[in-house]
Amino acid sequence: MTHQAIHPTGVTELAPDLSGRISSFASIQRESFCVEQKPANNVRVKLWDEDDGLDPDDELDAGYTNGNGEFSLSGGTAELTPIDPVLKVYHDCDDAVKPGSRKVKFYLPKSYITEGRIAKKTFDIGVLNLETIFPGEERELVVSRRRRDFDFLFDD
Repeated sequence: MTHQAIHPTGVTELAPDLSGRISSFASIQRESFCVEQKPANNVRVKLWDEDDGLDPDDELDAGYTNGNGEFSLSGGTAELTPIDPVLKVYHDCDDAVKPGSRKVKFYLPKSYITEGRIAKKTFDIGVLNLETIFPGEERELVVSRRRRDFDFLFDD
């Protein structure tokens, strides 16, 4: 039996730029599964830098899982402080007909922020079943264009 799961691999690199800000980069990839170990395809995934204070949050990358539940995201930004990378997963696994999508956040550990342009460590979040009800789970009520277009294919 093949397990399909979310295994984010997150890597952040730090290198000062000419303005005195720190350039940071993060990378996430892996797979997801839903009910009965079936791949969770067309799941929206985003990599964010969540900031405190006056600095606004930055979306670093976004995409969707493929037919096998796989995804790959990477992105970076230049700021006065290192980034705080967060993987956000928006899905409808085990959600019945509730409006919007379930939204789950996974914070990458600070120990995976490394200096330089080559990743020195890779973060593996482990195997996750999207049927799980995660602490702090939220709802995203905005329907993405891709989801809307995808659902349109099945309208009668």
